[in-house]
Amino acid sequence: MRLSDKAYHLIKHKIVTLELPPLSAIDEQALMEDIHLGRTPIREALQRLASEDLVLLAPRRGMFVSDISITGLQKIFEARMILEGVCARLAAERATSYQLAEMKSLMSRLQSVSDDDSEVLMNIDERFHELLYEAADNEYLTDSLRRLHTLSFRIWHLVLDRLDSVKGAMEQHIEITDAL
Repeated sequence: MRLSDKAYHLIKHKIVTLELPPLSAIDEQALMEDIHLGRTPIREALQRLASEDLVLLAPRRGMFVSDISITGLQKIFEARMILEGVCARLAAERATSYQLAEMKSLMSRLQSVSDDDSEVLMNIDERFHELLYEAADNEYLTDSLRRLHTLSFRIWHLVLDRLDSVKGAMEQHIEITDAL
């Protein structure tokens, strides 16, 4: 793995999980010390994250973690609803037996996870969507959905402590798997 890819994944995780909160200034030096990588891979990663709307570049002011807004959330979910419907249709046509078996296994795991284990539930959600996107076998659709899913994942982390049931929100994944 290239150092810039490593930096990208580590910084992206910090942004998505809100360890780097919305609108916070990004301190390259602090990131260098925290993730033990040099300035160049960190800058390359930040440029990539800016292209994904996770980082804002403000000339002569610095870099900031992008904000989370209710309006943005609505637009993200509108786009996801349309694209994930197309994705599910393609997955129904193209999914391999291996991919379907992976989804079923993942849904079995979901049913055994405690509702208060949000980290495991979030990992299951992320893996489910990756499997669905892979099953659709359309890299352009997958790229768009990954970007949207990452943006909405930040919102999940923002409201996790206010949800009655994270697991309940994921029950539809079982229905999708059964339909596929």
